[in-house]
Amino acid sequence: MDRRRILKTGALAGLGLAGCVGGTVGRPRGPRVNLARVDASWDRVTRTTVGLRPHRPSGFVLRAQRLDAKTVIHNYGHGGAGLSLSLGTGRIAADIALEHEDRTAAVLGCGAVGLGTARQLQRRGFDVVIYAMALPPDTTSNKAWGGFTPASGLLSDDPSPEWTAQFRKAAEIAYREFQSMVGRQYGVSWIDAYNTSEELPTETDRRELGEAALLPPELRPGRDILYPGEHPFPTPYAMRRATIRIEPSIYLDAMLAEFRQLGGRVVVRRFDRPRDLMTLEQAIIVNCTGLGARSLFDDEDLIPVRGQLTFLVPQPEVTYRYGCMPRSDGIALGSTRERGVWSLEVDEAARERMVERAIERFSEMRPADPRLPLAASRAPASAPSVSSFFGDLS
Repeated sequence: MDRRRILKTGALAGLGLAGCVGGTVGRPRGPRVNLARVDASWDRVTRTTVGLRPHRPSGFVLRAQRLDAKTVIHNYGHGGAGLSLSLGTGRIAADIALEHEDRTAAVLGCGAVGLGTARQLQRRGFDVVIYAMALPPDTTSNKAWGGFTPASGLLSDDPSPEWTAQFRKAAEIAYREFQSMVGRQYGVSWIDAYNTSEELPTETDRRELGEAALLPPELRPGRDILYPGEHPFPTPYAMRRATIRIEPSIYLDAMLAEFRQLGGRVVVRRFDRPRDLMTLEQAIIVNCTGLGARSLFDDEDLIPVRGQLTFLVPQPEVTYRYGCMPRSDGIALGSTRERGVWSLEVDEAARERMVERAIERFSEMRPADPRLPLAASRAPASAPSVSSFFGDLS
């Protein structure tokens, strides 16, 4: 495979959020970023997972519907952004529920969106019961990449101004919420993400401008440009930006435990048609069923986007993203996007491409200097404070 082609596709699965490029000709060289290299090899592969993202070309559904004596609030169809947006769309759904006098609610689904919605309802005084076919660790959300990517794979049609405003509100809420949850308890942390370039990047070097343009300005943290000699990558230039990592297994377990500690109940149950919901005692029902909404509510616009991840043995010393997502349960490689594919079988050809690409990428990266400390990730200076977030909830 051509080396230049590999490097130009170096850092996958992230939005190229651009800020000021900075730097001038003849600038003093900064200290080299010292990074531990990923030990990528076939004998370090531990597992491969497959999940089906619930994608709607026009974006997620977040609205109320009257169903006989029940009010159903739909909150589904987030594509590859479900984990990232869950606390934001969950809060909007909970605010819609507040318009009703009843303070009991049923939530359908126990993935990231269902759990985020259930917790937001509890915070507003609701007695909540979750009804779901699958619980963590067996949900689609457990198979997520784990980055804060609120616009990733979210929609493919041009959105309306009303939908865009709703999306931005949800993204802003989720961004602040996750920052307030940084720590081991929830598995949320800041992490540096790197991209590489053969040429000096410019202000317009944003590989996914369409998705990035959806985000409000405060969710577009600036990037640092690293010049030759300042980074361990084989290209002349590299870009670094701070982003949020959410480890699905830790986060979902913590959210479910917290939900139960605060009096929430979980019932394992399947619903095949809308009239099955009439048997529930709650008058407010929040539909967070993801792909299940296709059959349950006849949403033919909802389609699967198949994603596959392959994991390597964990390396605690690897604390950055560069075509991979380091987590406590392994280093994730991927992921893929296959629209309209329902199969949960592992694609062996895609698996081989992921691993071989990682082996080549990291073999060309300079090893860490053992005499120097490894670079630590840091939050951007523009990140909202926790106090400002809690002020918004009052």
